[in-house]
Amino acid sequence: MDKRRGRQAELELKHLRYLVAIVDAGSFTDAAVDLGVSQAAVSRTLLALERVLGVRLLHRTSRTVSPTSAGAQVIARARMLLHGADELVREVSTGHTRLRIGHAWSAMGRHTAEFQRRWHERHPEVELHLVRHNSPTAGLAEGLCDLAVIRASLDLRRWSHAVVGHEPRYVALAADDPWARRRAVRLAEISSRTLVVDRRTGTTTLDLWPEDVRPAVEHIHDVDDWLAAIATGRCVGVTPQATATQYRRDGIVYRPLRDAAPVPVRLIWRRHDPHPATHEVVALLTDLYREQS
Repeated sequence: MDKRRGRQAELELKHLRYLVAIVDAGSFTDAAVDLGVSQAAVSRTLLALERVLGVRLLHRTSRTVSPTSAGAQVIARARMLLHGADELVREVSTGHTRLRIGHAWSAMGRHTAEFQRRWHERHPEVELHLVRHNSPTAGLAEGLCDLAVIRASLDLRRWSHAVVGHEPRYVALAADDPWARRRAVRLAEISSRTLVVDRRTGTTTLDLWPEDVRPAVEHIHDVDDWLAAIATGRCVGVTPQATATQYRRDGIVYRPLRDAAPVPVRLIWRRHDPHPATHEVVALLTDLYREQS
């Protein structure tokens, strides 16, 4: 068997923890006290680590210890590995005391602040994090969140899901656009303009218009690019009400879009590994959309 592979297989986190404890305490005796073991156990563990690595790690005298050049390198890596292991344990052990909700653009829209407030009041033991990630599943497929708020069209066969509400559509315009003086814009009028669209996570597609009267399109990659293109005045955008609430910008105005179907707002989550608080999230967000409709 390859000796290097054999040595790697024998390395344990315990070895590294004892090494770091010796260096931090300054002696084998003090390290034993800090670790709650005998001095002999500390010595045996260090010798075992040196055998595994095949190098001497510490210079030892009757009063002091100091790292060898190889030991200094090992200690630096050991601290990183031990920190990562501790983080892993904390993440796994506290997983159900933290709730991460992903979104691609605008979280819960005008309900975001109230959702956060009520969640804290009702579930103070579950820490809430909103995670913005510009992917079709808003970070759920990437493992970045426990649930995700989705407004764009998505193949839902892989996910469990629930519709929690609907949002009317708005037109986003440059503040000096002639349409900015109007109270509303009709869907058919958009055909005469250039429409800015996020193909990855946006909610607007050309299917909103008959094939023979579709607007020209400019594609962008996220909400910041979308806003920048609209602010120039060369494009307009069509978006759910949530964007108008969450992304108020100098140089941008929003006007209601008449005769356009509202956008369904969904929560999606993993079918076989739902967060224990999933149904509470669905119920609370559904109530907020119902109350403020």
